[in-house]
Amino acid sequence: MPEKLTVDLHPIFRSDRDIDNAVRNAIFRAAGENVPLVEVIPGKGSGKLKNRVLAMLKQPHIKKLYRRVEAAPGNDGMVLVHLK
Repeated sequence: MPEKLTVDLHPIFRSDRDIDNAVRNAIFRAAGENVPLVEVIPGKGSGKLKNRVLAMLKQPHIKKLYRRVEAAPGNDGMVLVHLK
């Protein structure tokens, strides 16, 4: 069992559908395989991509799969999703 899953959004930052699918698939996979942590890397940039990821994580059907979301300590370009 892996300790964490990592999703790097740099290659797909232009496609909203691909971003949503990548994050959603990682959360569902982690929940199914009992992986405790998902690292989502939207990058630093202007913050639009990070805000999109955070908004997507607030959807009710996604929100019930994880315990908390936080910015990585010392790295604003990474979002940590701690699963139940």
